[in-house]
Amino acid sequence: MQKIQCEILGLSSSPSTGGAYAILLKEINGIRRLPIIIGAFEAQAIALEIEGIKPPRPLTHDLLKQIIDNLGATVTEVIVDELRENTFYAKILLEVSAMTNEIDSRPSDAIALAVRTQAPIYVTESVMKIASFVPSEENEKEMSLKSESERDEDSISLSKEAKIAALQNKLREAIDAEEYERAAKLRDDIKKLTNSN
Repeated sequence: MQKIQCEILGLSSSPSTGGAYAILLKEINGIRRLPIIIGAFEAQAIALEIEGIKPPRPLTHDLLKQIIDNLGATVTEVIVDELRENTFYAKILLEVSAMTNEIDSRPSDAIALAVRTQAPIYVTESVMKIASFVPSEENEKEMSLKSESERDEDSISLSKEAKIAALQNKLREAIDAEEYERAAKLRDDIKKLTNSN
């Protein structure tokens, strides 16, 4: 299983999505972005930890970290490893007494715990292929770095690439405007075009 290390690029909210939030992950050694819709509580838990704000009483994820620490375990990594029927799945990898345990989790809870334990966040390549997008500015930068012969080869599929780039631009705009239902439809359209290559 190939996995890509990611970092949290940001959190955003939208009243139009019924209180849902989106966390945007960015691959560390690349340009792809992965939006994941999460609940308000998990978004707040992640945001508080990122901002360094300590609540007067432990939140659920703080309590979970304390239990893990008290049992002598270590969170080695979290990984978003699957996307089924538009639902993301994740695993928390714990090391206890030189034994590794895999715990099934929602991505939002896994990321909230990773932020508290400074554990790396990974996403499998298969999930990135299906659900990530490349911001349009990055596409243009990549094109300018290619040699002339590579650009000539690319011109064969330019119409399809142009459509994908336009859709990715619209996807970025939808995410920036916090229109997540529209973003999900655009992501599906990009996936259809990409798979038909």
